Amino acid sequence: MSYADGLLSTGERINYRVRQHPFIFIWGARWAVLAVIVAGLSLWLGGNLDPEGITGGLRQLLGIATAVLFFGGIAVFIWTVLRYVNQEYVLTNRRVIQVEGVLNRNATDSSLEKINDAVLSQSVFGRMFDFGDLTVLTASEGGIERMRMLRSPIVYKKKMLDAKHEYEVDMERSGWAPSPPIREGAAPAPAPLPAAPVTAATPAVPATAPGDVTTSTPTPAPAAPKADPDEVTRTLASLADLRDRGAISVEEYERKKAELLSRI
Repeated sequence: MSYADGLLSTGERINYRVRQHPFIFIWGARWAVLAVIVAGLSLWLGGNLDPEGITGGLRQLLGIATAVLFFGGIAVFIWTVLRYVNQEYVLTNRRVIQVEGVLNRNATDSSLEKINDAVLSQSVFGRMFDFGDLTVLTASEGGIERMRMLRSPIVYKKKMLDAKHEYEVDMERSGWAPSPPIREGAAPAPAPLPAAPVTAATPAVPATAPGDVTTSTPTPAPAAPKADPDEVTRTLASLADLRDRGAISVEEYERKKAELLSRI
């Protein structure tokens, strides 16, 4: 299980995950490769020097430089590999998560409801090898801003916008309008709860024969239609997420929860 899997909340699932293009690994390891090449040249040059006299001292210095360059380059190369392996971009049904770091892990996320759009930049070389930079435009100051050298950025952008649409549809089904974009620090006001329909009971007037005395009995109100348990479960998970992020109060969550459970 990756580090991003441990960041998921209740009811949250991963829809898509992707890493940076391998070219960024090659670019990051360029100095390590150069150090190893220079170490090889130093080793060859030192082997051709006379071990006696002045050239002997120079040969010793070249040996030290060769060891430093070789082992330093290998260490930088391994560190670059670990950084590449541990960095990933995860798209869930609620947010976009960026995870990076080797020893110290750093996770940055942006909620889908805060995402306004995403700007894709691809060079000719990037279109040939399917990579590019994806800039996420959010309604808040923090969060993910730019995904550099992302592999298959067009696919990632489409899946992110589709996930945002599905998230808004689920919120509308549960009776909550999507929050408008905000750039201030104030929390968005929760949408009002939908009013329950009020059905007045209509007294039945039975037909009576002449001379009969009957008492009219009011017809009970029709029972509310039963709700799908799976739909109610998904709605409760979405409401719990809104409650955890402070979009609605605990009292509003409990009231809506009781109303949904009464329909099962």
